[in-house]
This record gives sequence, C-alpha cells and structure tokens, in this order.
Amino acid sequence: MTTTSEPTVLPLAMADGARAELLCVAPDGEPRAAVYWLPAMGVPAKHYLPLAAALAARGVAVALHEWRGIGSSSLRAGRRSDWGYRELLEIDLPAGLAAMRARWPQARPWLGGHSLGGQLACLYAALHPDEMTGLALVASGAPYWRCFRRGAVIGLAYALAPVLAALLGHLPGRRIGFGGNEAHGVAADWARSGRTGRYAAAAMDTDFEQRLAELDRPVLALRLRDDWLGPAASLDWLLGKMPHALRRHEQVTPDDLAGQPADHFGWMKTPAAIAARIVDWIATHDAAFAATGHPDP
Repeated sequence: MTTTSEPTVLPLAMADGARAELLCVAPDGEPRAAVYWLPAMGVPAKHYLPLAAALAARGVAVALHEWRGIGSSSLRAGRRSDWGYRELLEIDLPAGLAAMRARWPQARPWLGGHSLGGQLACLYAALHPDEMTGLALVASGAPYWRCFRRGAVIGLAYALAPVLAALLGHLPGRRIGFGGNEAHGVAADWARSGRTGRYAAAAMDTDFEQRLAELDRPVLALRLRDDWLGPAASLDWLLGKMPHALRRHEQVTPDDLAGQPADHFGWMKTPAAIAARIVDWIATHDAAFAATGHPDP
C-alpha cells in the first residue's frame, strides 16, 4: 500500500511508560475536521495510510492510532506484559486524542474505526461524548456469537480464546490466523463480549451498556457487502445499543471499490469511496452544526 501524503510521526508516551507512534496525515491548508482512526485487531496503523491520504486529499486531517502491542508500540504481549480494554480506553486513547487536538486545535474532532477499532471507538465515545463530534464505523459490529451464521463454532472459539491466551501468556493471533498477538486481558474482554453480547472490561466498573444507550452523537456505519466477519446482524446489534444516536447506515459493494472484494480487509486497498462517504457525512453534519450553532466538543 502507498500513500501520496507522507505522514508526520508523533512519539507518544503513555502515563504508564508505554510508548508508540501516532501517524498524522494533514491536508493542504488548515483542516476544519480531524479523524482519529482506530485499526482492526492486530493491524498496524501504517496499513491505514492509504485511507488517511484519501481523507486528507478531501480536506480532512487524520491521526492513526497504534494499538498497544502492535506495530510501533514499545510493548509486546506476554506473561510479564498484559493489558486489557481498561488500558486501551483509559491510558492509550486519551494520550493519542490529546496529541491530535494539540496538532490541529482548530479542527472539529471525529472518531472512527475498523472492526474492533469501531467497537472501541463506540466505547470511548460512550465514556467521553463531549470529546468528539461523531463516529465513523467501517466493517465493524458487535462480536456476539448469535449474530453469525456459524454461531456455535464462533461461540466455542470465544470460550477457548481466553484459555489459550492464559496458557501461552498471549493470544497467538498470527499463528491461528486471526488478529495479532494479543494480550490475555484484551482476549478475555473481547471474548466476553462475544459470548454475552454485552460490553464490559476487567478492572472497570463502568456500565458500558447504559453509557452506549445514552450516547447521542451521530454515527456513520459502512458495512461491506461480502464481509462474513461483519455480517448485517452484527452491525445491527452494535447500532441497537445506541438508540439515541443519529445513525446513517450504508452498504459498500465491489463496484464502489474498483472491483476489489467488499470484505473485511479488501476495501483497504482502494479506500477512496470509503473516504468520500466519510467526508460527505462529516460535511453534512458540519453544515448542520454551523446552522444550529452547535458548540464544538
């Protein structure tokens, strides 16, 4: 994958000593909107540079988050290095979002994500609704086993994943063909939501379901037509948790992607149409905010 816009690399130092790089891609001129983007499970931030370039070409700045334990992160999951959703939501995301706001203080902030990144974007927005204008989800959805065609098999995988991670010290995603090498805590939090259909995080007493039900930020949900990892029922289950959000739900087909498969990862090779829909959605809401005098987050 290539990009026409070289990213600026911002070093991040987390409150607990972890480090990572934030990749920032800016348009020409001063951006009026900036998207903080959360990758899919196990996918390094650099793989979203084509998306960032496509958004920047349309006037929207982008900061690409790096998951703890992946890519430029100073940590790697193991028996002596563990974390879960709590660290991602309470330590890493606040640091990255603060860096984006400092870089583009005049830009209205938006939060977006792919797959698990979309789910974590929803959880963070539910915790901090005043920090962003809205949410853009691509190929995302809740992992609840009942939403999938082979639900029983997937449910069994959710039962086994935390056990395997506990035995090895991490979930060996690269070896089993799903995600990256994930921390035991992340695997346990993710698998719990897959088994129960509800979000919770170890060491956090937050009622995520209640917070999601109260969230009133606009949400754009782009579903890839042939994405078996993100079926319609999975996305519907996630969106159903946010009844007060102004939701825009669209389907993306191979015709939108220059013939590339409209599946979980194929869109990343030709993201122009995805970027165009996100920018159009942002522009629509920016115009509405300007007309009503809606305050910036």
